[in-house]
Amino acid sequence: MAVSTSPETPIPVGEVSRLIGGWIERLGAVWVEGQITQLSRRPGAGVVFLTLRDPSYDISVSVTCYRQVFDKVADVVSEGARVVVHAKPEWYAPRGQLSLRAAEIKPVGVGELLARLEQLKKSLAAEGLFAADRKKPLPFLPQLIGLVCGRASAAERDVLENARHRWPAVRFAVRNVPVQGVHAVPQVVAAIQELDALPEVDVIIVTRGGGSVEDLLPFSDEQLVRAVSAAVTPVVSAIGHEPDSPLLDLVADLRASTPTDAAKKVVPDVGEELARVEQLRERARRAVDGFLQREERGLAAALQRPCIQRPQRMIEDREEQVTALLERGRRTLGHLLDRADSELTHTLARVVALSPKATLERGYAVLQKPDGAAVRSPGEVGADETLRARVAEGEFTVRVDGAPGAATAAE
Repeated sequence: MAVSTSPETPIPVGEVSRLIGGWIERLGAVWVEGQITQLSRRPGAGVVFLTLRDPSYDISVSVTCYRQVFDKVADVVSEGARVVVHAKPEWYAPRGQLSLRAAEIKPVGVGELLARLEQLKKSLAAEGLFAADRKKPLPFLPQLIGLVCGRASAAERDVLENARHRWPAVRFAVRNVPVQGVHAVPQVVAAIQELDALPEVDVIIVTRGGGSVEDLLPFSDEQLVRAVSAAVTPVVSAIGHEPDSPLLDLVADLRASTPTDAAKKVVPDVGEELARVEQLRERARRAVDGFLQREERGLAAALQRPCIQRPQRMIEDREEQVTALLERGRRTLGHLLDRADSELTHTLARVVALSPKATLERGYAVLQKPDGAAVRSPGEVGADETLRARVAEGEFTVRVDGAPGAATAAE
């Protein structure tokens, strides 16, 4: 239950320590796993002191046990060993210090560690952390390489020397960290995150030499695997030798079998690149020469064609065709005009023969009333009516006689 306090009603330090002790007492005995970082076995002392540390986080707790409890595993347990402890939390009120009182200690064997790693591997694979589509491609020529390795280690020397031998101008941002033990995981993770935050770093190499399964355990830690998966910068894993396969190899964007192999895969060889450039230049030269030769042969063949050697021949051929067509057009048009002239002459003759004027020239006359209407029968005129008579040579007026059908000339 929460304690009610205020600036006016504080509780003493001893009471706080007593309450904390009471809460811890209610926790009961627990099984705890960790790595032994400090071990104190004083001769003649009945109590053994050790420090148990979480290898994934910077957290440790003091552990005490009776000598007879530790003597059961003294031959197989030392500093750096992973153990499982059955202990009861204890609170030392005078100093406000938490510790564990161990009643049983069990070393974690290699087989058990490998089984746990296999289970973690399946769990992370199910999340897709090892999927191929998550892998980021490495740059062709990195300008700055981040290197996470042990201080003054053979792995660091192999990477630096081989990389600079292949490309002398390459630059490195080296972060020296512990690569085994309880401090390895948090410091390696911090180094990766620090290098990943630098925009000028093009690729990160995490490397160390070979070692036992226990030595390489930090590179199979879940926290480290997730940190590499979350990195934006491509990460290369170069842990141990060819048979070694920590989980870092699976999540990294590229796995190198050794530190030397990492340098070869990340940094191109200047000699090989110069030779490749020379080969490409030679291929380009041959391609251009071949193109020019083909074009020259094509041009020579085109110049041998008759239309190029005597281009006016095409005009002459077309001129003959145009002349023939023109002459044919003239003949055709002449025939059409002659036929049209003949038809027009015959039509004109028929029109002349059928025209009223031709009839008048044969001695006939046309009688018209004053309004211009032609007289067609005697019944259309009256007695003494004046008419106009049209003949071939002109016209004159006539007057109708009184007798029906008779008429006399007025002028």
